[in-house]
Amino acid sequence: MLIGIPSEIKAQESRVGLTPESVQELINHGHKVIIQENAGFEAGFEDSQYESVGANVVSKPEDIFSDSDMIVKVKEPLKNEVSMLKKDQILFTYLHLAAAPELTEGLVKSKSICIAYETVTDENSKLPLLAPMSAVAGRMSVQAGARSLEKPLGGRGLLIGGAPGVTPGNVLILGGGVVGENAAIIATGMQAKVFIVDKSESRLNELQTKFGDRIVPLLSGETKLEEYVAECDLLIGGVLVPGANAPKLISKEMIKLMKRGSVIVDVAIDQGGCVETSKPTTHANPTYIVDDIVHYCVANMPGGVPMTSTLALNAATLPYVLKIAQEGYKNALTSDANFLAGLNVFKGNVTYKAVADDLGYEYINPINAIN
Repeated sequence: MLIGIPSEIKAQESRVGLTPESVQELINHGHKVIIQENAGFEAGFEDSQYESVGANVVSKPEDIFSDSDMIVKVKEPLKNEVSMLKKDQILFTYLHLAAAPELTEGLVKSKSICIAYETVTDENSKLPLLAPMSAVAGRMSVQAGARSLEKPLGGRGLLIGGAPGVTPGNVLILGGGVVGENAAIIATGMQAKVFIVDKSESRLNELQTKFGDRIVPLLSGETKLEEYVAECDLLIGGVLVPGANAPKLISKEMIKLMKRGSVIVDVAIDQGGCVETSKPTTHANPTYIVDDIVHYCVANMPGGVPMTSTLALNAATLPYVLKIAQEGYKNALTSDANFLAGLNVFKGNVTYKAVADDLGYEYINPINAIN
């Protein structure tokens, strides 16, 4: 199979779909790889490294899209990339379609085969290809939030960990999944007072076992969220409904209860955000202010640490890329129900139910679509 790796063109996105080591693994199995010139440069990988393992470096994205059987990316394709997709071509990347109606329409029209990292599952119903980036984003969220609390950036002028004789700040984390757990690792390490809200009592018990009295677990159905929102200095939005739009847990009215100069980091923004006042931002202009509250809503947070993110992502995705290349998409997907869950669009049909429901498409069962 011929596998293509285009440069990422989303604003301030410096990750790359495959590392030189991953490319070498594919070539060792008899496949061919073409990569766009300097696609890995910002993540720390030189063209010469790709060439040394047998990849062909090309200068134009058109060369990637016109020749490849499978396109491996990191972020969703932008409009001009969608226009280059071919019928029956495999696209393997993050898609987050429920929050992207125009992209979904374009992929449907392309008649391509679109597999989303974020909806592939495992035997425990977890999301193994989303997890590494969720971990990175969770850790970055507290760094970004702590920085945004500084006065020059519009924040309260508060040091999240306090100081001798000064009480630390309050961090409220919505969601106890991978994002929430990793946010808690950094927040507790910074000596903040950390509250984690989740709807699962068993998950909160797991987190309590891990962190002990360094966190305060809060069961969502039994918690007056407004009271904790009003008292927090930093709010981390880390909720997830796989493949669907994130629920709006924080309303405009709740924002007005927050202390002036408090910070919201909405990690769920690539799925529409869990805060009503959230809108996507970029690493170049990461924050804006609504009702005196700083909002940090960068839609590709892990892109800010592309070397770490690319290495973490490849460790998870390479076995799946290799499986498609070795077996072809039909056998690779139909032989593994967890991998099949990643199929979002197939030759003009929407094959992921949450996307179909959110965007008003007819849902086609993926196994029926393929067969």
